[in-house]
Amino acid sequence: MTSSFRRLVAVAALLVPLAAAVGCAPADTAPADAPAACEPGALPTLTAGTLTFGTDQPVYPPWYLDDDPASGQGFESAVAYGIAEELGYARDKVAWVRVPFNAAIQPGPKTYDVNLTEFSITDERKQAVDFSSPYYDVKQAVVALEGSPAASATSIAQLKELRIGAQVGTTSLQAVSDQIAPTAGPSVFNTNDDAKLALTNGQVDAIVVDLPTAFYITSAELDNGAIVGQLPLGSGTPEQFGAVLELGSPLTGCVSEAVDRLRDSGELEQLETQWLSSAGTAPELR
Repeated sequence: MTSSFRRLVAVAALLVPLAAAVGCAPADTAPADAPAACEPGALPTLTAGTLTFGTDQPVYPPWYLDDDPASGQGFESAVAYGIAEELGYARDKVAWVRVPFNAAIQPGPKTYDVNLTEFSITDERKQAVDFSSPYYDVKQAVVALEGSPAASATSIAQLKELRIGAQVGTTSLQAVSDQIAPTAGPSVFNTNDDAKLALTNGQVDAIVVDLPTAFYITSAELDNGAIVGQLPLGSGTPEQFGAVLELGSPLTGCVSEAVDRLRDSGELEQLETQWLSSAGTAPELR
């Protein structure tokens, strides 16, 4: 047997098991990075068989009612249960945990599977957490007390010399800085309750909140509260709320699919009408 022939035999021997392995591989084998199927009620959640939602404490109407996220009352509570149903989790298979607003979007492991707390989708936040498809397009609004220096403003320029506040870590605060840019800088508060109290006490002339919250607090919480106007959306993609998940969560695609189905079916629009429709209008500030 020549050396050349021996080499050919050796190569052939190596190729036979390789060919057998390839031939026996299942035809539908998925690549290693393929997303897991969104099997109803059987997702890789923190607690097997349970879908855990997170939100801040306190939470406010019209997003949640009576600071009770588990009630299903309020827009985001209703959306959460809609997502759960789409993913195959009955109401008794849904749990809630409380997470401070800023902590919920910090890098690292989460105590929730999905968080709904009016989190605007931003590129900066995407470095630390995942976002689902957007479930709400939002505008910011300026709220003041009737008869105050801010209440009669019809333009953004008229607000610049006033004291304007918003909750820390929110896009409302970002809107104060970027769109109003008050000369004295923004007044920053830990919660919307703190901001409303400062407005009532005359520590600020106006506060900025999302528009549905503005309609609620001026009709139900602030004596003589008035919406001065909406801040313009500007060009490009509008500000949008998305559900927050841990960065790289295996649930992100499934939650996005659930949100998309809620939108396509018209349910998101119905929930907006039910929970976020206002009794009035708010002019746009220029």
